[in-house]
Amino acid sequence: MMRKHDIFSKALFVIAVAVLVVALPSAVIDTYQNGRIYLFSRQFLDELPLRLTGPGRLRFVLQPLIAIVLGCRSGLADARGRHQPFIYRLVTDSGNRKNLLRSGLSVVGNLVAMGIVLDTVAQFLIYGLVHPGAAIVLGPVLVCFPYAVSRALANRISQLWHQRFRT
Repeated sequence: MMRKHDIFSKALFVIAVAVLVVALPSAVIDTYQNGRIYLFSRQFLDELPLRLTGPGRLRFVLQPLIAIVLGCRSGLADARGRHQPFIYRLVTDSGNRKNLLRSGLSVVGNLVAMGIVLDTVAQFLIYGLVHPGAAIVLGPVLVCFPYAVSRALANRISQLWHQRFRT
């Protein structure tokens, strides 16, 4: 029996994929007409500030903030389990890397999918066109980087705190 959370996660993932698939033909046409891939173009860099001022600008604060909270929660759990910081383990523990990525993605997966959907909606509202490559890059960057850094820092700070006050 599937839990409500699992159903929600799968539905959100399906919506994110569907939005990207629907946007793909217009992105291919745009690439063909302009002779460049939007994500690697000067236009992408020039339009980044528009994302900060247009519809959906609040997500540039909320998504990283939620990712930081989730990262701190996971980092404290790592510290209780006496694990090394997340990023350090991700880089050095090749045998366990797959499990680490899976655990991190299970925590932020819905947030990443929501980021992709929100980015496509914001692009449509701002530009009247959706570039799926930009949504695939920006959505996860707003979530994964803050999550990984806050998870590692929360772990390290918690471990140092306990070392200092245990002795």
